[in-house]
Amino acid sequence: MVLVVYLAAINLLAFVMYGIDKRKAIKGARRIPEKTLILLAVLGGAIGAFIGMHVFHHKTKKPKFFITVPIFAVLYIALIVFCLYKNILF
Repeated sequence: MVLVVYLAAINLLAFVMYGIDKRKAIKGARRIPEKTLILLAVLGGAIGAFIGMHVFHHKTKKPKFFITVPIFAVLYIALIVFCLYKNILF
């Protein structure tokens, strides 16, 4: 159950951070470092980051993002499916 809460929280955080960074980019304000956005994806927020990239049309043309984030999203989806199959999450 802890894993479910963690994944939900990190994905929500990643989604929100991509939205905040997009808003800051539009306003010309100080941005969230790219390494922070990638780190959120690596630490479990790849699905939220991927959705945020597409909802906010942000970082979709940078190879560092359009390659890395989907790879980690697929890995985390596979982990979730595996955990559901092995009945680990509940």
